[in-house]
Amino acid sequence: MSEHAAPQGKPRLTRPQMAQRLAAEFQDGWIVNLGTGMPLMCSDFVVGGRTVIFHAENGVIGYGRRAVTEDEASPHLVNAGGGAVVLEPFASFIHHADSFAIVRKGMLNTSVLGAYEVGADGGLANWKVAGALGGGIGGAMDIAACPQQVFAILEHTQRNGTPRLLSKCTLPLTAPPCVTLVMTDLGLFRAKGDGFETLELAPEWTLEEVAALTGAPLTASAKLGVVDVPQSM
Repeated sequence: MSEHAAPQGKPRLTRPQMAQRLAAEFQDGWIVNLGTGMPLMCSDFVVGGRTVIFHAENGVIGYGRRAVTEDEASPHLVNAGGGAVVLEPFASFIHHADSFAIVRKGMLNTSVLGAYEVGADGGLANWKVAGALGGGIGGAMDIAACPQQVFAILEHTQRNGTPRLLSKCTLPLTAPPCVTLVMTDLGLFRAKGDGFETLELAPEWTLEEVAALTGAPLTASAKLGVVDVPQSM
């Protein structure tokens, strides 16, 4: 097996499973911004009586899960990715500038962002790929730099098996090192500066197998567990 080859027959977590596990980290009363792409799935998985206030840059504050029927969907009620969502009873609509004022004032408890790479030092690269003349940073620099903490969600490796979790990002950074928690299809990790601490592993995977697919030192938490999510997702 090559240095970055994945073990044969080992199932990885699905995107909904990844989103559900990361959403379990949201605490009651938190204000949370979800970036476009995979992060938007997290709004579907707030359970257990918690109130989580989802914040969108377009000024929709307090939306909930994504709409699943035509009757629920409205072109005027969308998340940051343009997907239709339902509203919570406490929802409100504010000016785009006021929405960013919430971000820049540091009122977000956390943001969830997709990434091309995450560094063990907390570095986040999610706006420009190698060889591209330009990128689409948009509001990501604010959403990365200003929250009290930043969660990243991404596949653990590229299609060729090359690690996306590195000691330091090789792609241009979106913001100064900011990522604390990382969810991948192989587990849940915490950026520790000199490496990643493994909090939970995907079912059937060992620490050694995941370490072989990681571009930074990987250690086990004292309470290392297994990601507990429905296997049908």
